[in-house]
Amino acid sequence: MTETRRYLMLNAYLRNSGYHEAAWRVSPVDPASVLDPRHYISLAQTAERGVLDSIFLPDSPGVAEFRSEYLPGAGLDPLQLLSSVAAVTEQVGLIATVSTTYSYPWDVARRLATLDFLSHGRAGWNIVTTVEPAAAGNFGDQPHPPAADRYDRAGEYVEVVLKLWDAWEDGAAVMSRQAGQWADPARLHPPRHHGKYFDVASYLPFPRSPQGHPFLTQAGSSPPGVALAARYADAVFTPLGGIAAGVAFRQNLRAQAAGFGRDPGQVRVLPGLSFLLAGSDAEAATLKAELEAAASGEFRWRNLANLAGLDYAAIDPDAPFPPGLLDDAPRTSFGAAIYQMAAEEPGATFRAVALKLSALPGGLDFTGTPEGLAELMTQWWEAGAVDGFTLMPNVLPTQLEAFVDHVVPILQKRGLARTEYAGTTLRDHVGLPRLRER
Repeated sequence: MTETRRYLMLNAYLRNSGYHEAAWRVSPVDPASVLDPRHYISLAQTAERGVLDSIFLPDSPGVAEFRSEYLPGAGLDPLQLLSSVAAVTEQVGLIATVSTTYSYPWDVARRLATLDFLSHGRAGWNIVTTVEPAAAGNFGDQPHPPAADRYDRAGEYVEVVLKLWDAWEDGAAVMSRQAGQWADPARLHPPRHHGKYFDVASYLPFPRSPQGHPFLTQAGSSPPGVALAARYADAVFTPLGGIAAGVAFRQNLRAQAAGFGRDPGQVRVLPGLSFLLAGSDAEAATLKAELEAAASGEFRWRNLANLAGLDYAAIDPDAPFPPGLLDDAPRTSFGAAIYQMAAEEPGATFRAVALKLSALPGGLDFTGTPEGLAELMTQWWEAGAVDGFTLMPNVLPTQLEAFVDHVVPILQKRGLARTEYAGTTLRDHVGLPRLRER
């Protein structure tokens, strides 16, 4: 095994006005800015100033309609949005979420490879299967498929995308004016894929992109999600609540990656880490109190139900949390974390449990000083629980700026964060080679 990691991989999750649902009510920027590409350009430039490896845009092809009353409606297409970001940044990686359940491989392979060309090798794909049932109604009259079917489709989907990215050998585009030959047909390999879910005949209309394969990530902790990540992903985004859980998750992921014949040292674990930073713990606590005061309790309990895969209309939020409520819910890592929250306070109402949900279910949420956050990150790194973090600033742009200006210098001084980029592509940043065709 070749161990290539030298620094924390730092990946910034950029959702609207911030990760906290009330961020848009307290952020100093105009709430309408989340619909302006310049908002994301500015955030990406801040991340680049901090030598962060990448930014990451979440996405879902379905909207839980109750959320529109409480959250910014800013689900712009992440691939198109990152194309505008690519034009005015130089080095930070650009990761877009695209669902394998509600899209098709040929189109997505082309769009991701196009972003890789536009950014000169900085594109990444966050592979998701879409847990939101509301998506189904936007793509025909079929019900939302169960998790097993979604992951089965996802495995074939990723395999087809890789075939498409590899269909042009390196050097297949000879571009000879003298011979009048653009490409060598002997070095072109149409997929001719005929599978359970997809039939894909021919290759993309251009050569392999700068990274060979755009950087691949996967979000989730369920057994089929981990298996998908172990087979294909370069990095995994996951909620982890403690160092012991992080060590176990990372060891399991690496063991499964080795089982697929991969170098386990080349798979990064990046747990979600939401945060609020200030000059003192007391000031940070005040910021947290302001955020919580701006949050909606009505939204919280409905959102709790939605995250657990339940219909909120069938729930009395002021009745005790039923012990068996989640027994028949979809098996998700969020659902498991929510059940644990309820079990910690027997007899609590559904609304009371929901009020505790101010961060990533089952994940890390930090409120305090830059020194305290840097220490937390150092402890996880030294324990072998992580390869980096998916940074989830609770309020944008202020908390991302605070991280870059005050946490990054501490990590750099400790030798955990780089002071300059290692190369020009996202794979360069994290010490992974450009991939040749398989």
